[in-house]
Order: sequence, then structure tokens, then C-alpha cells
Amino acid sequence: METRTIVSSVGLPLGAAALGSLATASGTQSAWYRSLRKPAIQPSPVVFPVVWTALYTQTAAASAVAQSRMTPAEAKTYRRKLAANMVLNAGWCWSFFRGHRLVPSIAVAGALAASTVDLARTAGAASPGAGKALAPYAAWNSFATVLTAAIWRKNR
Repeated sequence: METRTIVSSVGLPLGAAALGSLATASGTQSAWYRSLRKPAIQPSPVVFPVVWTALYTQTAAASAVAQSRMTPAEAKTYRRKLAANMVLNAGWCWSFFRGHRLVPSIAVAGALAASTVDLARTAGAASPGAGKALAPYAAWNSFATVLTAAIWRKNR
């Protein structure tokens, strides 16, 4: 497996996780976040680190498999899509937890969900298994969009 495949597949999700955690760790403890009225669909706080660890791991593995089955040009395009996806991923944490910007966070979550669906589609074209492995990530980001919008509705 090529070095850039490994670096992008592991490094981009790891970087997004680290950057997102910087915003989320203090954000979930902030008075602002604690004061928000949460919708009934809000999962327990213990769910998030478990789910995100699994999703980042699946994304890394699926991305490595998919890229290993792509032409160099396809892999380059995939890496760009993965990088954009991870920027959106970490960006939501900063917009929501640090920026306290609910409406922009809905837009970022929606863009992330669309990006993830495209990432799964692109990976699936090279490796159906890799595409299927990214489906939970796409589903979770779609749910995150709904959840962010529900939080906004309860707090406007």
C-alpha cells in the first residue's frame, strides 16, 4: 500500500478527531451547551465518543481499501474528497461547540452528510465493501444534521 494512501486514510480522520476534540471537550462542559434544551432524539453523552471512535476507524480502513483499488488519478480525487470531508467534520465541532452558531452548524452538518454520502459512493465504486463500510458514517452525519436542527428549533 502506498505511503500517501496510509497517511491520508489514517492521518486525515485522526487529524479531524484531534481538532474536533479540542472544540468538543470544553464545549460539552460549557454553560452555553448545558443550558441548551435538548430534543428527545439526543443520545446519551456516553454514546458520542464510542460512535465517533468506531466511525473514524471504519473511515480509515475503508479509505485505505478503496484507495488501494483506485487508479492514481481516482485515489488523488478521493483524497481531496476525504480531506474536505474531514475539514467539515472538525468544522462542525468548532461552529457548534466553540462558535455557538446553531444555524451555520446545521449548514455544516448538512454539507458533511452530503460529502459523506459522496465519499461512500466514490469508495463503493472502487470497492463495494469499502462503500458499505462508510454507510454508517453517512447515516450518522445525516442524523447529526437532524439533531442539530432539532436543537436549534428547541432553542430559538
